[in-house]
Amino acid sequence: MSKPSFIARALAPLQVLPPSLRSRAQTVLFQRMVPFTGTAGIQFEEVGPDRVALRLANGRRVQNHIGGVHAAAAGLLAETATGFVVAVNLPDGKLPLLRSMKVDYTRRARSGLRAVATLSPEQRQAFLDQPKGDVAVAVTVTDESGASPMECEFVWAWVTRGV
Repeated sequence: MSKPSFIARALAPLQVLPPSLRSRAQTVLFQRMVPFTGTAGIQFEEVGPDRVALRLANGRRVQNHIGGVHAAAAGLLAETATGFVVAVNLPDGKLPLLRSMKVDYTRRARSGLRAVATLSPEQRQAFLDQPKGDVAVAVTVTDESGASPMECEFVWAWVTRGV
């Protein structure tokens, strides 16, 4: 079995915290790793090896001209969720790279959004077994009513660093 990733090791001490404090601590940790997530106001709700859940409030800094969550901000939320579920699983020495993203906006996002990205056990094992490859990461984005304003497809690649 390989050593846990840098991100997984950074998360481990936070597991003893109550869920509300853990969520805030994860948000601070990841905003330091990827400052743009803090600029947008993305909140890390749940981070685990097979699932990452994030929230984005419909605040002024991410709104479009009609008061909804801007399409780019919604795409950023989905991309961040998929990227972090990949990064949590990649062993040290492997680099995640976004290969492609396809986003279809199906309705206006009137409220805050929640993105949940997941990986199967087989996908997680591929990160350990293969020096490079790619994976389609499932992500669902919903608004506060539970409706999905967008359909997404993200493909992440990984390579061995320095190759």
